[in-house]
Amino acid sequence: MPQKASTGKKLVIVESPTKMKSIQGYLGDGYEVLSSVGHIRDLADRRDIPAELKKTSIGKYSIDIENEFAPYYVESERGKKTVAELKRALRGADELLLATDEDREGEAIAWHLLEALKPKVPVKRMVFHEITQDAIRAAVDNTRELDLDLVDAQETRRILDRLYGWDVSPVLWMKVQQGTSAGRVQSAAIRLVVDRERERMAFVSASYWDVEAQASKTSDSFGVKLSRLAGAQIARGSDFDDTGSLKKAVVVLDEAQAAELATQVTAAGEASVSSLESKPGTRRPYAPFTTSTLQQEAGRKLSMSAKHAMSVAQRLYEKGFITYMRTDSQSLSAQAIGAAREQAVQLYGKDAVPLQPRLYKSKSKNAQEAHEAIRPSGEHFRTPSSISGQLDRDEQRLYDLIWKRTVASQMSDAKYETTTVTLEVKAVDRIAEFTASGTVYTFKGFLEAYEEGSDEKRGDADKADDQSLPQLAVGDTLRLHDVEAKGHATNPKPRYTEASLVKALEERGIGRPSTFASIIDTIIARTYVSKRGQALVPSWLAFSVVRLLEEHFPDLIDYDFTAAMEDDLDAIARGEQRRVEWLTEFYFGSEGHVGLRNVVENLGEIDARELNSRPITDTATLRIGRYGPYLEVIDPEAPEAKPRIVNIPEDLAPDELTPAKAQELVDAPVAGDRVLGTHPESGKLIVVKDGRYGPYVQELEPEEPGTVDEATGEVLEAAPEPPKKRAAKGTKAAAKKDAAPKPRTASLFKSMTVDTVDLETAVQLLSLPREVGVDPESGETITAQNGRYGPYLKKGTDSRTLDSEQQLLDIELPAALEIYAQPKYGARRASSALAEFEADPVSGKPIRIRDGRFGAYVTDGETNVTIPRGQMPADITYEIAVQMLADKRAKGPAPKRATTRKPAARKAPAKKSS
Repeated sequence: MPQKASTGKKLVIVESPTKMKSIQGYLGDGYEVLSSVGHIRDLADRRDIPAELKKTSIGKYSIDIENEFAPYYVESERGKKTVAELKRALRGADELLLATDEDREGEAIAWHLLEALKPKVPVKRMVFHEITQDAIRAAVDNTRELDLDLVDAQETRRILDRLYGWDVSPVLWMKVQQGTSAGRVQSAAIRLVVDRERERMAFVSASYWDVEAQASKTSDSFGVKLSRLAGAQIARGSDFDDTGSLKKAVVVLDEAQAAELATQVTAAGEASVSSLESKPGTRRPYAPFTTSTLQQEAGRKLSMSAKHAMSVAQRLYEKGFITYMRTDSQSLSAQAIGAAREQAVQLYGKDAVPLQPRLYKSKSKNAQEAHEAIRPSGEHFRTPSSISGQLDRDEQRLYDLIWKRTVASQMSDAKYETTTVTLEVKAVDRIAEFTASGTVYTFKGFLEAYEEGSDEKRGDADKADDQSLPQLAVGDTLRLHDVEAKGHATNPKPRYTEASLVKALEERGIGRPSTFASIIDTIIARTYVSKRGQALVPSWLAFSVVRLLEEHFPDLIDYDFTAAMEDDLDAIARGEQRRVEWLTEFYFGSEGHVGLRNVVENLGEIDARELNSRPITDTATLRIGRYGPYLEVIDPEAPEAKPRIVNIPEDLAPDELTPAKAQELVDAPVAGDRVLGTHPESGKLIVVKDGRYGPYVQELEPEEPGTVDEATGEVLEAAPEPPKKRAAKGTKAAAKKDAAPKPRTASLFKSMTVDTVDLETAVQLLSLPREVGVDPESGETITAQNGRYGPYLKKGTDSRTLDSEQQLLDIELPAALEIYAQPKYGARRASSALAEFEADPVSGKPIRIRDGRFGAYVTDGETNVTIPRGQMPADITYEIAVQMLADKRAKGPAPKRATTRKPAARKAPAKKSS
């Protein structure tokens, strides 16, 4: 096809449609800015592999492991349309500027665009870390070549994750549970949460007592706490280890001793100041935000999940309010340092900043990702109050946090003085020493602008709060009052929160900060952990997954090994290590390293039942089954009998399943097994039960012996099964005919309980699905049914969601016909939209977020995408919605052609074109 005449324009390709609009405004008419909307292609799924390659390694992994681990890429459905649009735009351009993000993923997207577009015009790599007019113009004037080392690092990570996941996950499917998965960083994150729960389970609490009082010189009083008795130190929580044993020689008071001492101190009534000690101190400001520290502080101060914080930060970046939000760097540009110092002086005075600017050194070894720290954009920072009304609530709160942290990072040190006073009291024949501390800031410095939050610490009860102390001198006599004996108990380590887990991952060097949010979202969505308030609680399923990996893949879940892999990826990004050699050693092994393939091929036997079991008491064993955990209880008087099954409450955390709690569950009476009456039509007994999968009603034959206690009406035990007739050998139909019919059952509605349900309601439940009536136009029967995802109407193959379960029993034909008269994806659903956006670039139809049978979802009227668990509808921006719809379309039927296999000698052409 002949190339169109040049229009003199330059084509700029960015990742995000929002970014596209902003940059177009800064560059003007001489440029055309378009978006790739993220990645245009990725490793193929198995269904995308041609038949002739199915039996090769490409068919298994979409990677040719025998040919230098060459990946087999395919374009997504959305990617094909995007590439076609970009090619049309490229025909009229005389230069191509690839302006994707300046990190591994962005560099890889730029390389994939080169491979797909095959441009015949000059190509330049344009990078920037903030979307302002000055930054964009500077980026156009200072382009560079594509960094193929960064591309190598991203591709190695993608291949590594595919090999890891696709080799290890099938082992989990067979031995733990279908749907489970393993991942390089995901599994290490799960292990961290499980290890913390194991520590809590092994923890032994220790109790100790002390004495507290109020001391007064004049009218002002301050709190004091017993520290020594007869010269010996009194026990504090930090003096005990996790087994409840003392780590050093201290005096442990019990309740009686503490009460006796409190009485003696009260009787004494006075104390003298034996010592005063004052120490000056200095606090330095915190470094500007990196990706990790931003996620931590947003969690602590704003209660944002890591994923939500990154979503809000992405919007702030694309709107031009902050610099690039994926960075390991703590450094600021000279421009930013000047802006921060200028604003600090304006707001807090000339003493607010030191004479010399503060410089922060990044901890990251990955130089090519060491952008500037996250900060407000521009040469002069906009104060949060000056942009009020331009941002939504979460954007405003996060911008305020970033602005304060950045300004404070260039401010002066805070100076303080801490005074510790020791009081002596003569308690009969012993000297009791009480202490108190008070801190006074003589110069607040950076604290005028910002104070960092903190994660929950152990032993907080032992720390005296900072308080104001009156002017005191050695020898002063103080009055003691409100003397009280106080009991304490040591606490286990707190569970991880999202903020503290991000911190732990970063400290151990596991994963990249830019991936922490998605990793935490993944382990929550896959029910390995759940949130109890802000705490992350592991499921028993997570215990089984971690145990299998520890026993059979110890290297892959070892923290140091995982961190070393991350260092190796950084070395590849710096050009210090070669991709193929590293993957060969990881997968096939070398001297000193077994290799993933050898581990998988020599696993040996894995006892799935033993793997998914944990003894709790002598008679009760925890089992992790397909539908969740339960207790299997053996009757010690009849050990050969079938074990009893006891449900475990869903909200019971693993560390709460102690032997005592297990016995409590075993001994608890079975609630809800009671007779409601006789079915008026069938004549069978109807009972209500609280089963393993929830409460339900069931029909039973009235003549079954041993079923009902005639005195109480309670169901005592299941009747013995009648003898079965033997089917004719080899005749499946005969076996099916002779099988005893299953009793009718029906689940209770969510609004019902086993204690309140009555006979009439039970009969109605057993009648479901209920015939509502016949459509007079089509002649089809309309039925009301309760499905896995809630109540709905069904007419032929057409189903419609009902608003409540009660409608299953109440809805009549006219109301059902009215529901069917409304369009399935139109006016009927429009009123339920949780949010609306502009048209999707592919379908051209408006994008909406709705609340449906499967939960909240994104739709353009043609494609529906369920919003993942753990992500709120409010987190979804237009760009995210577009990407979700594009990814869903990409999972459709694979095309027969238009797949591109990446050649082994793959990078040189791209480098030349750059």
